Amino acid sequence: MQLLEPPGVYRPQGDTRLLTDALDEAGIHPGSNVLDVGTGTGALAVAAVRGGAARVTAVDVSARAVVTAWLNALLMPVRVRRGDALLLHYPERFDLVLANPPYVPSAPDRRRARAWDGGPDGRKLVDRICDRAPELLARGGTLLMVHSALADPDATLQRLHRADLKAAVVDRRNQDFGPVLHDRATAFEDSGLIMPGQREEELVVIRGDRTD
Repeated sequence: MQLLEPPGVYRPQGDTRLLTDALDEAGIHPGSNVLDVGTGTGALAVAAVRGGAARVTAVDVSARAVVTAWLNALLMPVRVRRGDALLLHYPERFDLVLANPPYVPSAPDRRRARAWDGGPDGRKLVDRICDRAPELLARGGTLLMVHSALADPDATLQRLHRADLKAAVVDRRNQDFGPVLHDRATAFEDSGLIMPGQREEELVVIRGDRTD
């Protein structure tokens, strides 16, 4: 399906494709209620509906992203809301939460962009998702989240375990640095975050299940 991808809205990239593949692999139970955190173009919301979700709530802080997602999901059972998905109140819990949050560590000397900057260690939004997941998920519900190995997948697993979720890395893939990481590569080398000359990152999909 061809999606609108206007300037200023995070367009589907390697992380989106990896999370979509993990979604396909996990499967969606017919009638599922899904939350898409940081929807961007709405690509994951659309994928969830096409996979069998009965309804999707897609949330983004960007007004431009909200309009884009609404247009891309037009005539689908997708409700698009503007705001911080982790602060909004929802009248019900979700069978599935999808998240492709900003996870790129922020270089202190660079202008920040909320579409990908995840704070000094890349975990500003990742940690918040881990902490709120138990409240968002229905019993038996699943969180699927993608982020770079630069943002410490082990810390994500440990945080989800502390939140009483069963958690594991269910998919991973290497990809070349995009423009943002290339721009910050020297700073990352200087800080020891990457090896000298490294221009490839590993993406991981982490699954957390509420099993109580």
